[in-house]
Amino acid sequence: MSNFDNGNLANLKDKKVLVVGLGRSGIAAAQALVKLGADVSVQDSKDEYELEPNLITFLRANNVECYFKRIPHDLADFNMIVLSPGVSPELYWVVEAKEQGVEIIGELEIAYRIGKGNYVAITGTNGKTTTTTLVGEIFKAYGRKTYVVGNIGTAVISASAKADESEWLVTEVSSFQLETTRYFKPKLSAILNLTPDHLNRHHTMEAYGSAKAMIFQNQIESDYLIINRDDKSCMDLAKNAKARVIPFSRKERLETGAYVDEGEIVISDEAGNLHNICSVADLKVMGDHNLENVLAAAAICFFSGIDSHTVGETVKAFRGVEHRIEYAGTIDGVEYYNDSKGTNTDAAITAIRALEENIVLIAGGDGKSQDFSFFVKEMNGRVKKLLLLGRDAKEIAKSAEDNGFKDIIFVKDMEEAVRVAAEVSEVGYRVLLSPACASWDMYDNFEQRGRHFKDCVNRLGEK
Repeated sequence: MSNFDNGNLANLKDKKVLVVGLGRSGIAAAQALVKLGADVSVQDSKDEYELEPNLITFLRANNVECYFKRIPHDLADFNMIVLSPGVSPELYWVVEAKEQGVEIIGELEIAYRIGKGNYVAITGTNGKTTTTTLVGEIFKAYGRKTYVVGNIGTAVISASAKADESEWLVTEVSSFQLETTRYFKPKLSAILNLTPDHLNRHHTMEAYGSAKAMIFQNQIESDYLIINRDDKSCMDLAKNAKARVIPFSRKERLETGAYVDEGEIVISDEAGNLHNICSVADLKVMGDHNLENVLAAAAICFFSGIDSHTVGETVKAFRGVEHRIEYAGTIDGVEYYNDSKGTNTDAAITAIRALEENIVLIAGGDGKSQDFSFFVKEMNGRVKKLLLLGRDAKEIAKSAEDNGFKDIIFVKDMEEAVRVAAEVSEVGYRVLLSPACASWDMYDNFEQRGRHFKDCVNRLGEK
């Protein structure tokens, strides 16, 4: 069947659309498509009894055909297949459908097509949630009607369907979401950094970078791309951008962009005029990585038209986000930090560097085919004990031992990890949950893992 035209899904009424994957974004997409009058079907690898009863009630009430633990027979009958981010477009039957002329897109793309709002899109291996949250805070402080959506927790389509031309969608986007875009075009995009991640899905760094680069593929000269000047991989990607490229750097002064000058965060506009944002010493978030996040957020907001005073005041008040080197309390002279969002080695290295020394590290989970050697090398001189749990614990342990780190303890779950961490810690130590792995082997998501860690810490404090 034929594909849909750019930007207008008003003709969706009675069109056959298959939504694959009934996670957060898949459910939101199905709900929006039903409202638009599409003939919706859904597919999921789970059985009906494994899904929420309210969801099943909704699907049945709206005559949605369900394919649970099975694949539709006549894929060519669908006009469109909407993939959830966790579903690989390389699935054999998705490839087959595409070869038969069915349009394959994701929830981000369909959200963009049905809405009228203005998009800010933020991607990168690490720092996306912190930067997206901060940009949302600055936009709201300036008085803009703003929805903070995407990989950060709220499905884009939930907001895009109701946003008008004056409203903004500040959107955290992952490589999984970007690889199924076609016409998506944000007014401002940002790539924060690029380090190995999700290679079990993308296979190579080149493919991973290409997915990230789709964030600016449709941008034009009146749009902006905010890019990390200190990250060569990012700068290499930006060479192909048509948008105005605005760099940020914590290491060097820039003719145009956001940078640090003698302890002050400064923005040089396109005419070369300097605008002071605030002092680095005024930031309430810790670590070089957070300084980069602040620089990126300041550049995004300033070049979107927000004055430097509003940017600076909001930045100074910002205390970070949940699950990213989040202080979880002090018990018996030992500090506890929740960095459950450290789902890859680069993010975990950042957390280790931020806490500096005397660290008892809890790590492990779904390793996503990563190389752990750089991660474990970072422990020497900083980490006192390494507590490992989850599916790939033995793989991390082997890498640690091969690189000279021997102080390893295996634990079966988070309760044991926190209890043992408390037992081996001394006054002045810092217990850090920064798994360097995804959570899917033990939890539904990193948020659930982080909350469980904090619950365990709270219970420890009650004893």
